[in-house]
Amino acid sequence: MSATFQIGVRVYYEDTDAAGIVYYANYLRFIERGRTEFLRSLGHDQNALMKEGIAFAVRSVSAEFLKPARLDDLLTVETAIAALGRAQVTFAQRILRNKELLLDAKIRVACIDPARGKPIPMPRALHQQLSALPGLSQ
Repeated sequence: MSATFQIGVRVYYEDTDAAGIVYYANYLRFIERGRTEFLRSLGHDQNALMKEGIAFAVRSVSAEFLKPARLDDLLTVETAIAALGRAQVTFAQRILRNKELLLDAKIRVACIDPARGKPIPMPRALHQQLSALPGLSQ
């Protein structure tokens, strides 16, 4: 697994159910933000990638919901690359409250041409940048 990128996420009222617990689907929104900000930290924002004919589509999700997050919690979303192929990236993502693990997930995304919806190889420069991250074993 490569170096871990972190962002903070506050739990707002609209993220919760009637009991004040984060609704399970909102965890997917939190980790989506983690992946987006991870790419942005490397100099790649989604709009620029789309203009270049590049998008990432989720192919599979495996998530363990271990403990609930609650209204007003400040969470940490951790994102790292677990595996890297020419047209796919598998992210290892976790959500923590302080050091308490709430969610452990693996998300596989495919690089696609957004106009055709078809898989394409990742641009060489982006692939090289990702493969050079510390700790990534190929």
